[in-house]
Amino acid sequence: MGKITRPKGPVLALTTSRKFTMSRIVDIDKKKALCARLARIEGQLRGLQKLIEADADCEKIAQQMAASRKALDKSFFSMVGCMIEQGDQSAEHVAEMLTKFA
Repeated sequence: MGKITRPKGPVLALTTSRKFTMSRIVDIDKKKALCARLARIEGQLRGLQKLIEADADCEKIAQQMAASRKALDKSFFSMVGCMIEQGDQSAEHVAEMLTKFA
């Protein structure tokens, strides 16, 4: 069996010991509003599928895709706003989530 050697020079180890608690939307009205928004987006996506199946013009399909994507982004930022309002996550965690997912 071969000998295991340590690489020469500095070795970088990227670890994170931070643990974040899970966050949930606790405001019932905001939860309902977010679900209603997602249901509308679901309808947009079904409409998109029908456009594609009906051989619609690609520009029209692209326009609807862009609208659906923007609506989904708006939903995401609405959820992040709820997290901030609830105050159960640190500003650092919210910033990391925005960097990761936005």
